[in-house]
Amino acid sequence: MVQNTAANVYRYSLHAMADFRARVLDNGIGGLHLSINGQQVHARLIGEFNAYNLLAVYAAATLLGQDSTETLVALSQLRAAEGRFDYLIDPGSNISAIVDYAHTPDALEKVLDTISRLRKGKARIITVVGCGGDRDRAKRPEMAKVACRLSDQVILTSDNPRTEPPEQILADMQAGIPADAIRKTLTLVDRRTAIQTACRMAVNGDIILVAGKGHEKYQEINGVKYPFDDKEMLKNELLADPSQPG
Repeated sequence: MVQNTAANVYRYSLHAMADFRARVLDNGIGGLHLSINGQQVHARLIGEFNAYNLLAVYAAATLLGQDSTETLVALSQLRAAEGRFDYLIDPGSNISAIVDYAHTPDALEKVLDTISRLRKGKARIITVVGCGGDRDRAKRPEMAKVACRLSDQVILTSDNPRTEPPEQILADMQAGIPADAIRKTLTLVDRRTAIQTACRMAVNGDIILVAGKGHEKYQEINGVKYPFDDKEMLKNELLADPSQPG
């Protein structure tokens, strides 16, 4: 495609020579610290893939004639999409909590793999996860297996059970727990209790992942959508002032 285009071609890279270059100075739960074409910027977005995204935006804005400093300021203010690696940090305990829409084995593996690469020191990963009712049953044991493989503690709980008994959904998930992971797995049907338990288990530096519902503000049970917000639950449990932004 590039070979046949008549347009000017500009390249960007983190690791090779290019028209627009960036270096990741720090990549943690609190965000990215980047050097972009020699200027430093801190962004709330997380992960190397977002470093590429930010650099691509910077390159496009620069080529469109935007001021580089103003562009970097704008990049530093970007927030993740609600419910997609949406995080908050308790400054007192340094416990991080992440809400993510991951509701398939592949998506859960990707988010847990990213968290694993971001965690520091002896930080543990505590995962709260369930599966939806009236949907693909085959993925349920796979979800549990992935969570157990990439987490230090796993709490299986309800997602949106819809018209299925949540106990049956959880039994399907439990079938995927490896024998050597049973000791680090809890099953709590009530999602509120599961999130509260994860928060009480966490100690300094630990990372909690609440997966499956993300941006949803409800839990669907027998055709009724009840108000339920994972991130608000985490704020109320972790933050001294729940009104502060995550």
